[in-house]
Amino acid sequence: MPDAPPAPSRPATPAAGSPVADPADTYAALHADATALLAGWEPTSPAAAEARARTLDLLTAGPVAMSRAHRPGHVTASALVLDATGTRVLLCLHGKLHRWVQLGGHCEAGDRTLVGAALREATEESGIAGLRIDPVPIDVDIHPVACQGGSLHYDVRFAVLAPAGAVERVSDESTALGWFPPDRLPEPLAHGTVQLVAPARAALRRSPLRPAP
Repeated sequence: MPDAPPAPSRPATPAAGSPVADPADTYAALHADATALLAGWEPTSPAAAEARARTLDLLTAGPVAMSRAHRPGHVTASALVLDATGTRVLLCLHGKLHRWVQLGGHCEAGDRTLVGAALREATEESGIAGLRIDPVPIDVDIHPVACQGGSLHYDVRFAVLAPAGAVERVSDESTALGWFPPDRLPEPLAHGTVQLVAPARAALRRSPLRPAP
């Protein structure tokens, strides 16, 4: 299979005085994709089922629910990266949280699908080219964050496979990156990260992971 296409770069911050893009235009395609994806998704746990229902409720606010500017909460995308053998996971020591966590973050204006957003974040934060992603979510988790003075992340998580011989590179958002066996994850570990291991490995067994569309 061909390598995944290059992830789009983050858009530049608008200059002072520039008009602010309307989320209804910027995130319309991504909102439609997220709504359809979650509506058809079979949750992997009772907690994920509850989070899925709450996220679909959030999405009734419209495309603004995909933007970090939406203070009541916004949809994010993250990925648990496995090595080529499926026996180790890649975590980052987050520069602000000071905890080990899976890769991921906010959706951006150039994103058109949630799976594409997750792949972009994983590529940017790992520095690894050729990542492959399963387009079926492995979890949904809702947790409080400091965005906009206090908000919620409605995080949709995916499984990602690194190519053989992949060498990670620390990004500006993390202090360190490391590969860990699933039964020996590092501490302190972010809430909700450990619950990704089982469904991610199940995704790897279910079908070959592939580049995002």
